[in-house]
Amino acid sequence: MRCQQSYGFIPCTTTVLGNLFLVLTYGFLMYTGAQYLSDGSELLLEILGPGLVGGLLLPILGALPEALIVLVSGLSSSRDTAQSQVLTGMGLLAGSTVFLLTLFWGTCVVVGKCDIAPNGVAVDSVHSKGFSLTDNLAEGTGVSTDLTTYLARIMAISVVPFIIAGFPNMMKTHHHGQRPAILLALIVSFSLVLSYCSYQVSHPWIQGRRLAYVKHKLLISGILRHAQMQSLGRLCNDDGTPNEDVIRKFFRKIDMDESGMLSRSELHALLVGINFGDVDFDRVNAVNHVMHELDESRKDMVNQEEFVAGMKRWINKAMSSEAAASGDSFKFFRDYHERTWQEYAELVGRPDEEEERMEDPDPDGWLVAKAVGLMLLGTAMAAASADPLVDAVQNISNATRIPPFIVSFVVLPLVTNSIGEPVSSVMCVRNKRMRTASLTFSELYSGVTMKNTLCLGVFLSLIYVRNLAWEFSSEVLIVLLVCVVMGLLTSFRTTFPLWTCLVAYTLYPLSLVVVYVLDHVFHWS
Repeated sequence: MRCQQSYGFIPCTTTVLGNLFLVLTYGFLMYTGAQYLSDGSELLLEILGPGLVGGLLLPILGALPEALIVLVSGLSSSRDTAQSQVLTGMGLLAGSTVFLLTLFWGTCVVVGKCDIAPNGVAVDSVHSKGFSLTDNLAEGTGVSTDLTTYLARIMAISVVPFIIAGFPNMMKTHHHGQRPAILLALIVSFSLVLSYCSYQVSHPWIQGRRLAYVKHKLLISGILRHAQMQSLGRLCNDDGTPNEDVIRKFFRKIDMDESGMLSRSELHALLVGINFGDVDFDRVNAVNHVMHELDESRKDMVNQEEFVAGMKRWINKAMSSEAAASGDSFKFFRDYHERTWQEYAELVGRPDEEEERMEDPDPDGWLVAKAVGLMLLGTAMAAASADPLVDAVQNISNATRIPPFIVSFVVLPLVTNSIGEPVSSVMCVRNKRMRTASLTFSELYSGVTMKNTLCLGVFLSLIYVRNLAWEFSSEVLIVLLVCVVMGLLTSFRTTFPLWTCLVAYTLYPLSLVVVYVLDHVFHWS
């Protein structure tokens, strides 16, 4: 059997391994396109500020690559072929939602777990109880967040279009009521997208969390750079591990009264001597943050061992997030601070931005052009890769006799979600802080909300415009099952003991079993 080339010239193959290689290749191109989209939108954040861009543009751009795959899956010239390939779009849509709320959510709980105090809140950076699965909060481990319950409830509400679209088929009235139900679900989907984006613009919680996290990261990177500049030696050994002797010398240098303890006034003096550029830190608030990070005994003083442990933790985190070059710790910490500053500048405009605009009526014109160019390039790469990616999935299904839904449900979400943002989010939650856990779970719930509304809206548009048959009752059911279970779990609590990861992990194989049983035993589709 010969394969058909996408666009008439894109390489193709009929073998399973060859098509798996093509899926990974086109997935990487989709990821690269998504990176260009992200870079372009971050440039606009620097120019326009986080409100409109972060609340409206970023959520849509974040879901755009998968929306393009969903769109392309149903654009085949033949209606019969489109009916077959649209299973790939539904597989990606359902698989991405299930992947994020099961495997990814559970991994975040495992990686970010800390000891849970008697008050039921996980203690930042304290992890002495191992893998404790007890239901007793005071004796277990887990993750605590702050206001993520609101976003979890919004995520749960986002399944309403799935219910509307699948209701006639489940009630066996699809011959008369399916097409109106799809139209209604389509309208509701895009209405929820507009409502959610408007909510994000008027209540930019996630943007505020991200900004607070990056500002905190800038504070720590500034301290590390200052410590390296002031220390008598390198903060890192040749193998990248923290140099305890140099850290202790730095402690003795800032311990001005030689008491062996750092007071708030000594930490304040340390921060006053650090140049944070144009960022106007509230020094009192910054001292509170540093004291909270280092003072594990909660005596409002930092002894030498606590200082060494805290500095080693900061250094290890910096080394794990950046590539150290040539063992030159002086250059590494300077570059790390500069990159953190750039990350901060991408979220907010420079304080002197208005003065620059008065001097130059169009100082950021080239930045706007660059941002638009990056977003156009990213969109073009994602659009061009979507069609051959769908074809490769279809070819794998044909070669293995596995339904295309199962292939796209398992493979495509791993390809599109396992690189980039989820990996960086897991690295972020490894910090074992409530702040970073809250940011990670907030972005996870927001991502699922956009998949359940924007991507579903694109899918329903294909079904309605091309008058395709609705054969996705089992797929709709597993999305409802996972979103309802995880929505109930996350909407009414802010601390998640370690055992909750088992609930999330169990839902993933259960979803596959439910689809198989409903389709092949009860013949729902």
